[in-house]
Amino acid sequence: MKKLSARRRHPLAALVVLLLALACTGGLYAVFAPASKAQADETAQSLAIDEGKKLFAVGCASCHGTGGQGSSDGPSLVGVGAAAVDFQVGTGRMPAQQPGAQVPRKKVIYTQAEIDQLAAYISSLGAGPSIPTEAQYGPDGADIAKGGELFRDNCTQCHNFTGKGGALTHGKFAPDLEGVDPKHIYEAMQTGPQNMPSFPDTTLSEQNKKDIIAYLNAVNGDDTVSPGGLELGGLGPVSEGLFAWIFGLGALIAVAVWVAARTAKAKKS
Repeated sequence: MKKLSARRRHPLAALVVLLLALACTGGLYAVFAPASKAQADETAQSLAIDEGKKLFAVGCASCHGTGGQGSSDGPSLVGVGAAAVDFQVGTGRMPAQQPGAQVPRKKVIYTQAEIDQLAAYISSLGAGPSIPTEAQYGPDGADIAKGGELFRDNCTQCHNFTGKGGALTHGKFAPDLEGVDPKHIYEAMQTGPQNMPSFPDTTLSEQNKKDIIAYLNAVNGDDTVSPGGLELGGLGPVSEGLFAWIFGLGALIAVAVWVAARTAKAKKS
């Protein structure tokens, strides 16, 4: 009998085998490949929340409650957002040393990494304003003149027209804004800390906030010259009235005493 001749392979058989091999390789890669960037970011965020929760339990829970729900010694932090944490802790106002009419700015005791972890934990309790980026508060594209107009309309009642601050009622005060980090000024407008009202984007847009920050940087910059001469701290009519009262009235009294002494001496002679 004649041997049956071997069947010839189909021309596409090699291509099918190659595709199957690639598919298997891809499947194995999907199983053993490193996690995607999104998964890595999610893991990093979870770790930040866990570390922030530990920091919160040590430094904040005694006043704000173990779950941030608040207590008789501190308000609830649910929904305040990361921006409020970055402002309060980043300026040293929190943790507070003692209760009072207003918590003052003081030395920061946490690193920025720890502040970010605290912010991540508080953000996990409820949605709120996020920490702004440099593009939001930086000087690029800002209108200083517009910022001055907005600041005079919305802020001078408390902060003075150049941001020097001023006294409020019941022992409270509007702080001096000179030298304050632009990020913290932006966050203050977002969150409305203590006696300050909040200015969300529906009230003051992101561009408006940028303009105001640029104005403050301009009027308090080293290159700014006061056209009025001695500005007396730039605090407005209070310091000016005090100067007039002490030095003006003092000068009048000194002149009156001098005239009286001269008159008495002339009568004796």
